[in-house]
Amino acid sequence: MTVRDARRSAVYEAERAVESVLGRDRVGPVTVSLHGSSLTLPVERRFGDAAGVQRYVDAVLDLDWVTARWPGQRVAVRARRGQRMAHYEPAPEPVIAVPVETTWALRELVVLHEVAHHLARVSVGGAEPSHGPTWAGVYLNLAAVCVGPEVALLLRASFADAGVPADESLSYVTEGAV
Repeated sequence: MTVRDARRSAVYEAERAVESVLGRDRVGPVTVSLHGSSLTLPVERRFGDAAGVQRYVDAVLDLDWVTARWPGQRVAVRARRGQRMAHYEPAPEPVIAVPVETTWALRELVVLHEVAHHLARVSVGGAEPSHGPTWAGVYLNLAAVCVGPEVALLLRASFADAGVPADESLSYVTEGAV
């Protein structure tokens, strides 16, 4: 069953807004103002190749709260040609494909976006759009634990501004970062 992904462009627009704040080439923390509060944003991890992305994905999937909610989940990472997009392939075996010829896709939030697709699909079995509320909730939790709660707050505000609903009733955050 395929469900129309009506919020896809809104998600990408929200992520571009967050990326513009985080900066593609930033090497240190930056302080930003968000709705009257000051946030110091941590530096987002960067990866050099698909093998580095695979090690990171494995570490994320080995977090206690992830294994408690989604026991035994694994996803392979493969390099893909081109520079256009990373993507998640659920079948026949779950795979995250990342373009390695460009640096934009070898970023932590891009990888977590794809991991969230995998975990959300396991949760709802394709009963929601790819960028549905379950996916958004999982992504926000992954961002909070793996990158930092400040980045998750920025992402949450960006989703709200873009009209992207997130099911945050599924709060899994119980431990520190990767």
